[in-house]
Amino acid sequence: MNTLTKSFRELLRYPSAVLGLLTISFLLVVSAYALITIPYSEATRLWRGGEDVWYQNPKYAAPAWMNFFSSVKKPVSFAVNSKDGSMTKTVEAGAQNTSTITITHSFDYQYDEFPQELILYLNGTYQDKLPFASVALITPSGDRIRIGDFAVDREQTFRISQDEKLMKRLKTDDILLALFTEPKSESTTPVKGIYQLEILATTFEANSDLDVEFVMHGTLYGAAGTDQYRRDLMLPLLWGTPIALAFGLLAAVGTSLMTMIIAAVGSWYGGWLDELIQRITEINLVLPFLAILIMVGTFYSRSIWVILGVTILLSIFSGSIKSYRAVFMQSKVSPYIEAARAYGTTDRRIIFSYLIPRMIPLLIPALVSSVPSYVFLEASLAVLGLGDPVLPTWGKVIENAFTEGALYRGLYYWVLEPAALLMLTGLGFAMLGFALDRIYNPRLRDV
Repeated sequence: MNTLTKSFRELLRYPSAVLGLLTISFLLVVSAYALITIPYSEATRLWRGGEDVWYQNPKYAAPAWMNFFSSVKKPVSFAVNSKDGSMTKTVEAGAQNTSTITITHSFDYQYDEFPQELILYLNGTYQDKLPFASVALITPSGDRIRIGDFAVDREQTFRISQDEKLMKRLKTDDILLALFTEPKSESTTPVKGIYQLEILATTFEANSDLDVEFVMHGTLYGAAGTDQYRRDLMLPLLWGTPIALAFGLLAAVGTSLMTMIIAAVGSWYGGWLDELIQRITEINLVLPFLAILIMVGTFYSRSIWVILGVTILLSIFSGSIKSYRAVFMQSKVSPYIEAARAYGTTDRRIIFSYLIPRMIPLLIPALVSSVPSYVFLEASLAVLGLGDPVLPTWGKVIENAFTEGALYRGLYYWVLEPAALLMLTGLGFAMLGFALDRIYNPRLRDV
């Protein structure tokens, strides 16, 4: 415990180590937040969901914060619903089991471009007689534009910009242009101000009701934007963090410990066992590591756990075995080892209580520094189309971006967001690993 406390105090002397610890702590907090707020089953359901799950989101929408860096303000998407109180709803009872329902929503439109779409999702509750609704939009100048009049079924979608009757009534092919500009105006910029959507409905039965969800698809959405399937990219950015850290840490810890144990066993027993370990290591060093992983992902399974297992197996017999062996060969002839053998200490105790603990100072920096390489490996396989199809990861986001031509469309956020998180992860572990190396390697302390 005293050694750990002393090492930690020494670590705090290096600004790079402090920054690395803060970065890793941030990634751990994000991972915990993702796991707590979005359970695994929900994350996979959302990631594999289609239009029925992400219908509220526009396609190819950039993050909403991009308006802060542009003089041209683009519309930000939103969705409101009369069920949760985000739309104002009043009900007035009438004669003969009739009632009048008024649903309104006011929104401040302060953008320089037109929205992609205005959509109403209506849900009618009735036995035999359908409710009847009249939809209107009140502009900032006070003009009332009648959108439509129709009977409402149990589930009904009304896309305002695609309604042919409204096109004929407004005498235009671009309904959104007509709704957001002054009548008979030649301006191609929307009028800014408070707009109000108003739905007046009449029901004809005692327990009949009507609820409305109003969705405006803008060109911006949320903190991370959307992809070609309308999926919120915040989901893979959040959930990609625990997946990347789990893959990197498990691969690094599993590989480092197994490599050290195998090197210690071979060095201590020597003979044919040591020769076998060295020959396997030399063969493994010439095997194409990435090519084997691609073959496994192509012909067997793309599960992240299968890839993790194969990665550990291929990384155990690496060049580190020879480095550890050189140190163990020196340690096994040390006086304290000879003393332990004289006292009748078993081979197992010598290996795990005397040889391996002396290598821990060399193991820790190498382990920490190797985490980013495994994180990048998992992302690289996903970019090549061999990522786990179930899990939302950073690599899958980049792969989808390249498949959809995000860079050609100018959707740079789609690539930069996961790439920034990958670089942040690599930078955090690299800075901490370099500092640990300076602490545990006496030759580097004064460098």
